[in-house]
Amino acid sequence: MARKKGKAPKDKVKSEIGAVRKTGKHHLSVALVYPNTYHVAMSNLGFQTVYHLINAEDQVVCERVLLPDESARKTDSISSVESGKALAQFDIIAFSIAFENDYPNILSILSLAGIPLLSSKRDAVRPLIVAGGVACLLNPEPLAAFIDCFLIGEAEAILPHFFKTLNPANDKQSQLRDLARHVPGAYVPAFYRTDYHADGTIKSFEPRYNLAPQINRVYLANLNQTDTCSTLLSPHTTFADTYLIETGRGCPRGCRFCAAGFIYRPPRFRSRQQLQQNIKTGLALTTKIGLVGSAITDQPELDRICETAHTLHAEISFSSMRADALTPQLIETLRASGVRTATIAPDAGSERMRTVINKGLNEKQILSAVYALVAGGIPNLKLYFMVGLPTETMEDVESIVKLCKRIKHQFLQASRAQKHIGEITVSLNCFVPKPFTPFQWAAMDDTSTLKAKIKRVKAGLKSVANLRVHADVPRWAYVQALLARGDRRVADILVQVFQNQGNWPQSLKASPLNADFYVLRQRDPKEMLPWDYLNHGVSKSFLKKEYQRALRAKESATCPMIDCERCQVCRQSTHL
Repeated sequence: MARKKGKAPKDKVKSEIGAVRKTGKHHLSVALVYPNTYHVAMSNLGFQTVYHLINAEDQVVCERVLLPDESARKTDSISSVESGKALAQFDIIAFSIAFENDYPNILSILSLAGIPLLSSKRDAVRPLIVAGGVACLLNPEPLAAFIDCFLIGEAEAILPHFFKTLNPANDKQSQLRDLARHVPGAYVPAFYRTDYHADGTIKSFEPRYNLAPQINRVYLANLNQTDTCSTLLSPHTTFADTYLIETGRGCPRGCRFCAAGFIYRPPRFRSRQQLQQNIKTGLALTTKIGLVGSAITDQPELDRICETAHTLHAEISFSSMRADALTPQLIETLRASGVRTATIAPDAGSERMRTVINKGLNEKQILSAVYALVAGGIPNLKLYFMVGLPTETMEDVESIVKLCKRIKHQFLQASRAQKHIGEITVSLNCFVPKPFTPFQWAAMDDTSTLKAKIKRVKAGLKSVANLRVHADVPRWAYVQALLARGDRRVADILVQVFQNQGNWPQSLKASPLNADFYVLRQRDPKEMLPWDYLNHGVSKSFLKKEYQRALRAKESATCPMIDCERCQVCRQSTHL
């Protein structure tokens, strides 16, 4: 018999540590929905954090609802992990959305719950549908037809205001007006109108009810006010039984392709004392500690934090590491924790392309990091590269092959001294232009060009021993770009994908919308972009200057992380 949709298998639930099960009377019930499977959802620290924050609210109970396995989607109604309560019976359905390619799953979940897909078709007694997460912070417009209210900001800063303002006794329309007027970062799409020019570009974006024309994201200025750590531990995730600790948010490096480096400005790091206490808390539950963040190796006192972890016999790992920031202490911490694979992200093969993307990393630093890691007892490496970056030529693509071969040479030299040769895995990703980055105006390579570039790299590295190449599927990168850069009209394509049971080629062919308009078109710098009404604090003029510097292959300085005049984020953002 198939299990109920949205519920984790019983063996997974029983093995969880930390699930919240409130008792007593509550005024509000919230279904926190991650539009993917249990394995993916429980590996997401943001999802776990929101689960904890909502349950910390008085008179609110939050339960998890997850995307059912394929085998269970045609037999049962979708329900919560904790109590098996049907999704449609909750007062609020809150989607936590991290990836654009999960958008079709949102429609599937609503359908399984018997809830009309379009917010305009739902009556006043239906659950309030809200959404947040990094994908919403970038561009919520492709989902605007399905969501009643988006929360644009960091959960710690916005959720208390949301629950303080929400009045369950009011009808849905009154609730939405209160949220739009009184909650910083609340965006109700139905209260805004978009008009278009004859060429399909946006003509205007106008609010109703005297609302502000711009939505200011909300962020937590001082991360030391709160911990962001695993709420639940489970062996059935990517980070099996690992206690995750967020070290900071944002990144000072300014890589021009990276959305997180701009929407989470200004960069913020937690104190050494707080992180050391977080490690001690985690060790009461497990020996495995995972430090996560966009710029872990920029943490000012990372070596001392590692010393604490080593003293406490923690098995510590990191979500990312800069090749130019590796220290002997950091490498020894990884080795002592039993880490067998380290990840380095050159992102581009040639020095020119790394300057274009403002990576701030030269070949000497990359090769030195490779040698130091392997010589330090980390036998395997994973390398991240992108193809399709702005101004990239086939010569730049060939440079990926050349750099990988030089890395292999360093790898072999260090491995021989260890009397063991590990493996190198090259992860080749298709570049997707993202909102709120200097490359938001750039055209994306078409799928045939991306395929040719991937083929060139694979052919060049085919004969290299102990080296494997894993590559993106360009058609899925195309879909991601469509959903990342689309406007409200893309909702029609999502509905067709849902009706065609996930068949994207059929849906794109049948749609009157030309998807290439959103994916492959170079944007005019003067054009109104679908996400321009969102204010993350980074000035558009700064992004334009960075784009022009990229086209001229000019580097820019890192963020000084003080109140300065460069990007304006310290002066324009709403924070608590």
